[in-house]
Amino acid sequence: MHRTARTPFLAALAALATAAATVALAAPALAAGPTATFAKTSDWGTGWEGKYTITNGGASTITGWQVAFTLPAGTTLGSYWDATVSSVSQRHTFTNRSWNGTIAPGASVSFGFLATGSGSPTDCTLNGAPCGGGNPTTPPTTTAPPTTGPPPAGGLPKHALIGYLHASFANGSGYLRMADVPADWDIVNLAFGEPTSVTSGDIRFQLCPVAECPTVESEAEFTAAIRAKQQQGKKVLLSIGGQNGQVQLTTPAARDTFVRSVSAIIDRYGLNGLDIDFEGHSLYLNAGDTDFRNPTTPVVVNLIAAIRTLKQRYGAGFVLTMAPETFFVQLGYQFYGPGPWGGQDPRAGSYLPVIHALRDVLTVLHVQDYNSGPIVGLDNQYHTMGGADFHIAMTDMLLAGFPVAGNASAVFPALREDQVAFGAPSSTSAGNGYVAPAGVQQAVTCLVKGQNCGGYTPRSGTNPGFRGLMTWSINWDRYYGWEFRLQHGPFLKALP
Repeated sequence: MHRTARTPFLAALAALATAAATVALAAPALAAGPTATFAKTSDWGTGWEGKYTITNGGASTITGWQVAFTLPAGTTLGSYWDATVSSVSQRHTFTNRSWNGTIAPGASVSFGFLATGSGSPTDCTLNGAPCGGGNPTTPPTTTAPPTTGPPPAGGLPKHALIGYLHASFANGSGYLRMADVPADWDIVNLAFGEPTSVTSGDIRFQLCPVAECPTVESEAEFTAAIRAKQQQGKKVLLSIGGQNGQVQLTTPAARDTFVRSVSAIIDRYGLNGLDIDFEGHSLYLNAGDTDFRNPTTPVVVNLIAAIRTLKQRYGAGFVLTMAPETFFVQLGYQFYGPGPWGGQDPRAGSYLPVIHALRDVLTVLHVQDYNSGPIVGLDNQYHTMGGADFHIAMTDMLLAGFPVAGNASAVFPALREDQVAFGAPSSTSAGNGYVAPAGVQQAVTCLVKGQNCGGYTPRSGTNPGFRGLMTWSINWDRYYGWEFRLQHGPFLKALP
């Protein structure tokens, strides 16, 4: 996004294209039956991170799974991901989510969790049978998990107007005090929380220095203005990253520091949640990390775990949004990570495992439909910035789902309509790919009502619950006479 129009897209697209090739992989040998294998992926003395891998070594497809185990006294379960859990005393039963319950013969899925204490799981069962394989000791449950969960609490309007506020810098557009942000904005993302170093995980946020922003308010006035917005039903989030804020959580220590430092900022200002705007080289995939459903790259796994912990701490009202570039999401339809031969850009599609693992707690995903090169849509045609077509095709991919890197057995499932918005520059100075209000509204009308879609037919059909529009930025919108707010705010509110 953000601050300037730099993007990894054009520099890396050529390398990706030259490396696009298929490779035949040997099928794994099948064991006698399904197994669940435990591993401690990290241990820091007072606690550890665990992972269970469920492998279908049988001849028929598994359509649902439960892994149960006991933790010894003195060891307690913390946050978890890629499963739901129910607990009775020290016995914990993990059940698949809607997207990872089906396991084909020879395939594997995994879930993870954090624990405090030094003990390890004992008495593990998989669908009532020993985790190492064997016959069930108790009948496994046959109740299928729900295909979708209820929308997370958030108190947002059905169609929301979302914008970024330059709170820590001016960026040429001028400083805007929080108290002067118009009430049309339903979510205000504070740009930006940035790390003390790329790999520290230590996120800091401060108001714009007086030397750069002579009209900056005091911290007390800023906090009071946030309270006033919240009393109007608005949400104010800390946005982490941006172009300059490279965040790589390479270690468990960095993950834990991230959680502590972000919590401190949220508590300091009483914020409603978090926006993840990782750009540049914050996210990437290591060689061999080929399945978005079971990521292994530390910067991805640690980010997922950190956000899970924050969500658990703040509860159902915690608002989580994300603002990736198309390079990190929709490009995954063609390219995912380094690729089978290692010649692709490792950042391609690297947001997909994060979005997928957190889809049950994600409030809104608003991809930046700007600063992007051409992207292949679900019609297998290239789509280019600058008109309604790009917004329609890119957003349809999220609403319909798509196979990752062309693999029909690795489909990124569709998000709920209320979880999907798209981002557009508020003006020509805000980013490459500006589209006049008529074009933006044409795209929304197509996605919501199936009308005026031009040459693209959405695979997702109509999406009346489509969440809304995001822009970079509120400051640039004011600089250009509030075109984005005045045109799109009433338009969104008028949608059914």
